[in-house]
Amino acid sequence: MNSPVLSGAQKTKLRGLGQTSPDNLLVGREGAAEKVTAQLDRELTLRELVKVRFTGGQDRHARAALHEQLAAATRSECVGSVGHTALFFRQNPDVSLRKITVL
Repeated sequence: MNSPVLSGAQKTKLRGLGQTSPDNLLVGREGAAEKVTAQLDRELTLRELVKVRFTGGQDRHARAALHEQLAAATRSECVGSVGHTALFFRQNPDVSLRKITVL
């Protein structure tokens, strides 16, 4: 199930929530490998909002491509990125397990 398309205000709210959260996942040279994608998927199910730090030394265009690959592979949305850090969001389809309200 895909997340609904988020408005600019919703993304701003999520970025604000992500400001103080720690990095939940580190992505190295392997990029969007199966293990990394599976871990991000688990983190999104558990937390809904996941901060990812890219440590593989990729340039910004390669990181942007990785953001797109990871978002597509996990059916999430990259709500923002600054430097080597990106923030991914996927709302839990089970309403009783949702931790973040964006609507």
